[in-house]
Amino acid sequence: MRKEYRLIHNENLCIGCQGCSVACRSENAVTDGVYRLQVQTKVSGKFPNLKMDFIRHSCAMCDDAPCVSVCPTGASFQTADGLVLLDRSTCVSCKYCILACPYDARYVEPKTGEIDKCTFCFETRVSLGEKPACVTVCPTNALAFGDINDPKSEVSKILNIKSHYYPKAELKTKPRLAMIANRKGGSHE
Repeated sequence: MRKEYRLIHNENLCIGCQGCSVACRSENAVTDGVYRLQVQTKVSGKFPNLKMDFIRHSCAMCDDAPCVSVCPTGASFQTADGLVLLDRSTCVSCKYCILACPYDARYVEPKTGEIDKCTFCFETRVSLGEKPACVTVCPTNALAFGDINDPKSEVSKILNIKSHYYPKAELKTKPRLAMIANRKGGSHE
């Protein structure tokens, strides 16, 4: 049975510590100045009704991935379980995938000139039955990862009880990155 992986970022639990980004850099040897994953801070409102949101910025692993459909060599592809990966041996660094990605999640690796992005640590961890590096280090459990086809999985349980959204869902790319919106601060208290 095909796995339906989901990565959940709970904005209520995230403290913006960047531990996930540091783990990603370490696991994937990401060069300084670029990132596969970053938590961005968004401040809104006026004192005393300030609201601070910590929002994950990474590949959303779209089921209908524009980066895959524009790739002229097939280097951008989906695994049997639907995760979007990149075959560096056939990539010609044309940058079509970078332009097509509505999540601004791909970049050119400065040292090699190769295209790169978040892979949910598929090659080094998920394919071996482990969770992505970012999930394993989160000190507040703001991240969860698993197969939503497994009703006993943590992600299935969370998505069944928590209101969530998919970033840029209106684009109909069907992302596998789910967000639980921050309800703290500002007028949401």
